[in-house]
Amino acid sequence: MPDGFSISIFAKDLGDPRVLVFDPAGTLLVSIPSRGQVVAMPDENHDGVADRTDVVVNYLNQPHGLAFHPKEKTLFVAETDRVVVYDYDPVTHKASNKKKIIDLPGGGNHFSRTIAFGPDGRLYIAVGSDCNVCVQTDERRAAILVADVTALSAVTPKVYASGLRNSVFFTWHPVTRELWATEMGRDLIGDDIPPDEVNIVKEGSFYGWPYCYGKNVRDATVPFKEPGAPSGRQTISWVGCDAAVSSHIDIPAHSAPLGLAFIPPSWPAQYRDDLLVAYHGSWNRSEPTGYKVVRMKLDAKGNYEATEDFITGWLTKDGALGRPVDLLFDVSGSLYISDDKFGVIYRVTAS
Repeated sequence: MPDGFSISIFAKDLGDPRVLVFDPAGTLLVSIPSRGQVVAMPDENHDGVADRTDVVVNYLNQPHGLAFHPKEKTLFVAETDRVVVYDYDPVTHKASNKKKIIDLPGGGNHFSRTIAFGPDGRLYIAVGSDCNVCVQTDERRAAILVADVTALSAVTPKVYASGLRNSVFFTWHPVTRELWATEMGRDLIGDDIPPDEVNIVKEGSFYGWPYCYGKNVRDATVPFKEPGAPSGRQTISWVGCDAAVSSHIDIPAHSAPLGLAFIPPSWPAQYRDDLLVAYHGSWNRSEPTGYKVVRMKLDAKGNYEATEDFITGWLTKDGALGRPVDLLFDVSGSLYISDDKFGVIYRVTAS
């Protein structure tokens, strides 16, 4: 970690903590898929350590994504096969009156569903593919979906963008309001291909998977669809990789990028405009890679300049001690990082 920063454990013994979100009162919540829980971690004495963990809701089906409605005290939770909404009490940290509002394709190779409200007030939903590489028959997979949930009633989301194999995490650029998403590339074609990616995701666009990767490189192991194939989100792919939107930033293969967060103005000036990304780490590369948080240097317009390590140390010669997942800044500029291997939440502060 660079000079001028410190890291500590904010909360521990959490199993496999994944997605972080602050409730309307500023209390940190996290999803724990293996336990079927969402828990709150209040820090009432403001000492930088959670006082306890309060179970917000229990008995869920692999809960992952969390989001609070921007205008209501309602908590949205993405289980693997649906999105549900609760009334939420920020004093007791209890959720009640569960209501299903969106059906999703469940399970598959990529079980997680991540949600967030965009600047336009709509709910965005990331759904990964159900395979390593294949042509999906369900257009809701390998896609980011979007839905208007203003009425808090059942709704069918539409495809916002497709060809995204597993874009588990996404956020919006603070200036341009563009949607940025990490994406994990396919496995089993080598240690160094294909790259993982950061994409700028635009509505109605196709991002290449399973036919193309990175800077519109053809995956020769996957045949294109023929002209006249049934209509749907991947029929454009037969014309070639030029029909796909290329990656904005390529990441070393199998790094497994997850959470991403733009650095706030409260950090030192040299970090302004930059992006932090959590590399969860490889699982089948001959030489492990990832297991760190990196800083991607950007200019004021979001153009990529370089990548450098920001936090390392999770990967040792004896294996991985932890795997960073989500990144979330609070209003004061403290950074929270979930670790689903070591079972903790870290807190990073700038001096």
